[in-house]
Amino acid sequence: MESNYLESVKKQFEYYKSIGDKTFEQLSDDTLFWQYNEESNSIAIIVKHLWRTMLSRWTDFLTTDGEKDNRNRDSEFENDIKSRTDLLEKWNAGWNCLFSALNDLTKNDLDKIIYIRNQGRTVLEAFNRQLAHYPYHVGQIVLIGKMIADNNWKSLSIPKGNSKVSNDEKFSQPKHQEHFTEEMLRKLENNQ
Repeated sequence: MESNYLESVKKQFEYYKSIGDKTFEQLSDDTLFWQYNEESNSIAIIVKHLWRTMLSRWTDFLTTDGEKDNRNRDSEFENDIKSRTDLLEKWNAGWNCLFSALNDLTKNDLDKIIYIRNQGRTVLEAFNRQLAHYPYHVGQIVLIGKMIADNNWKSLSIPKGNSKVSNDEKFSQPKHQEHFTEEMLRKLENNQ
């Protein structure tokens, strides 16, 4: 089960990263910095927050606290990202840090205790926590992107009104076992 868990976690993180990637592709450079109002976050600010969180949580995460001394969380919500290139570099650096940590793990590591803000939890619990946190913010990125793109938005899941077609396609196939993200990732890749 543990090795399946690690593979499942990796696939889920890959899926959420790809959802963000596909959102960025649908937006012009200037819209990545759009804010509904001063109290709301732009896509760039959300990316900055995710990047800093990922670097803090996953750098040396088995041996150091996940809330690094050099992290200044409040500054993550100030937009100093200036370009799409800068945004994508930070986005990819955060995910690369996470995947690097994940790829170095074995099933024997899942029960190890790590700390975030001096609160101990197992590695497995840490992944579960971030599997709630990162999709929350990726969902915000998608919602903002969808509002900006308006009628030009290309659905990243089952398009409105196509549930029956999607279900008919699924039930026309023989029963099989695969991680739920595999099909979604294939569809996202094919919609390039």
